[in-house]
Amino acid sequence: YFSCFHEYVNYHRPCAFPTLIVDKRGKEKKIYKQENYQTPLEKLLTLPNLHQYLKGSVTIEILTTQAARLSDNEMAAVVQKERSRLFCKTKQ
Repeated sequence: YFSCFHEYVNYHRPCAFPTLIVDKRGKEKKIYKQENYQTPLEKLLTLPNLHQYLKGSVTIEILTTQAARLSDNEMAAVVQKERSRLFCKTKQ
C-alpha cells in the first residue's frame, strides 16, 4: 500500500505551495495562489539547478516516465484498491 501511496502523492496529487507576502509592518503572510498548486514532481521541475537535489542514479527522464505510467485517476483507483485490501486484512 505505502509504495503506491507514495507514488500517488509524489506524482499525481496536487499540493499547495505558498507565496509569502510581507505587509507594511514586516509581518509575513502566506497566500495560496491557483498557479502554485502543483504535484511535488512539477514543483521540482521548476527549481533552478534541480540536478543538485537528485540522487546520482535518478534522472529527470526516470521521474517523468514513472509519473506518466498511469493517469491521476488510474493511480487513485490503485491506491483505493490497495487501501481497501489493507483494511480487509486488519479486520480479520
